[in-house]
Amino acid sequence: MRAALIRRYGGPEEFEVAEVPEPVPGPGQSLVDVTLAGLNYADLHCRRGEYLRLPLPAVLGADVVGRRRTDGRRVAALLRGGGGYAEVACVEQAFTVEVPDALSDAQALALLEQGATAYGALALLGRLRPGECVAVTAAAGGVGHLAVQLAVELGAGRVIGLASTAAKRRFVRSLGADEVLDPADPALADRLAGSGGVDLFLDTLGGPVLRAGLAGLAPFGRLVGVGDRGGAEEAFTVGELADRSIGVAGFWLHQVLADRALYLRVAGELYRLAAAGRLVATVDRVVPLSGVGEAHRALAARETRGKVLVDVGRTD
Repeated sequence: MRAALIRRYGGPEEFEVAEVPEPVPGPGQSLVDVTLAGLNYADLHCRRGEYLRLPLPAVLGADVVGRRRTDGRRVAALLRGGGGYAEVACVEQAFTVEVPDALSDAQALALLEQGATAYGALALLGRLRPGECVAVTAAAGGVGHLAVQLAVELGAGRVIGLASTAAKRRFVRSLGADEVLDPADPALADRLAGSGGVDLFLDTLGGPVLRAGLAGLAPFGRLVGVGDRGGAEEAFTVGELADRSIGVAGFWLHQVLADRALYLRVAGELYRLAAAGRLVATVDRVVPLSGVGEAHRALAARETRGKVLVDVGRTD
């Protein structure tokens, strides 16, 4: 089978397309003939050897959609050990969901990992209540643009998106955001604190933006940081949190995947909303296997909106 792989850790130029043996499924696994694979920010860290150091040569890629060989069903799956940038992937049955007929492969894949992350951060950990004010960082990105739509669906009274360019801010507003702010604005904390402050701040960036979000929380507000970023965030004290009775928490999708029933419930809700036309994943671009390196570069440079996909069958 053809795959985009790396033989050493480094930059996006390390990717090459090569013929490699098909994976061999073990207990609880099955083979999927992949139609599309997804790109995620975690893939960038894996490529550099900063996260999930796979044995080299390695095929990266954490999510796929395609046909399961055992029964021919269309399925989407999350891969905890890479292997997505290939014509065939070995998937854990526990991390696999069937794709409804009403959804395209592209929508099913673009919604799964990023959508489950957005839903988990907002509803499961953030405990968003109807009428509350929500702010979403990187609101034009894969997680962010779905979080904006989900916040609206979950009954948020006001949704604020943060986006770095004028074009991205227009895009975020088109998703239903009531207000869109520039994360580089030195007055960001004051703008967030205006009109009573933010009840739930979903952060995927850290650093100064996290600090601004913390300062902009309303009394009893919550800040939810997404992902296992590594490194130290800006420091804060318990006294600082107690001053306004605010909370800080970190969300990682791993806990959802560890609970099969919860995973199916979350995926089912995302797919239900999508089938009803109430949640739409934006696909920024679809690249061939030979374009994975350039797609990594574009993702790192934050040139993309929504999800980037790989068509493993394209040869151009």
